[in-house]
Amino acid sequence: MRTYLKGIMSALVIVIAVACAQAVSASHLTGSGCSVSKEGYLTELAKEYERRTGVKVFIRGGGSLVGVAELKTGKVDFAASCSNRLADDQDGIEFIQVAWDALVFIVHKSNGVDNISHNEIKDVYSGKITDWKMLNGREMPIKLFVSRPGMRGLSGIEASFREFVLRDQDVSVAPDAIFNASAGIIEQMVEKTPDGFGITGFSSARKRDVKMLKVNGVPPTRETIAKGKYPYRRPLFIVVKKNPDREVKKFIDFILSKEGQHFIGSQGVVSLLDVK
Repeated sequence: MRTYLKGIMSALVIVIAVACAQAVSASHLTGSGCSVSKEGYLTELAKEYERRTGVKVFIRGGGSLVGVAELKTGKVDFAASCSNRLADDQDGIEFIQVAWDALVFIVHKSNGVDNISHNEIKDVYSGKITDWKMLNGREMPIKLFVSRPGMRGLSGIEASFREFVLRDQDVSVAPDAIFNASAGIIEQMVEKTPDGFGITGFSSARKRDVKMLKVNGVPPTRETIAKGKYPYRRPLFIVVKKNPDREVKKFIDFILSKEGQHFIGSQGVVSLLDVK
């Protein structure tokens, strides 16, 4: 009888331990990736989701390539990306568009330049334009900051730049460009660099103490991006494994819901509802 009771107690302990483990694993999610998404909407969206559901969502940046790589290896439950699926991405992951963004070109608040043309952007990137005087600004060398992670491949920002600005032409970046691991670092560098020029995303740049240049006379705003007046509009994605866990699916369902999209819009980001 004593042996029988011991067996029952052991089985109960195992059941309780498994239940507790499941409860703990379901009590939080972890995501990483695109710093434009992280700063633009995702950090605040995670707080809102926890307020509504009690499920904590931990967000870290690192860039789109890092996020997708960590999703593939199981280090995170989902990734944020501002880059389309790459040729070598596995079939077992899914890119889900959750918002819109646009490439923007940022300078220090003290910079007198307000506008830049499409061709001038290409020439700054390639090193043909090297001084702000060539853009009707003060005479000082341009310090170009480019997002390029310390791993194989292009960052989400540079991939978008090559698609929308260079239009996939084979143009080399200026030899004296300063490479940074993510768009978030570029934004921070431009904030404190009077001669700096950075390429980043609207969603996060609008929260920084920088100036976003007009392109061909059109300012980057939520309205001009949504209506297609400002160029270089691009999608923002959440990337998950196909057939994701229940908690991951619930989080995605919330993001895509009307409530989730309204919350994204409340952060000044262009939601799916804003683009007809």
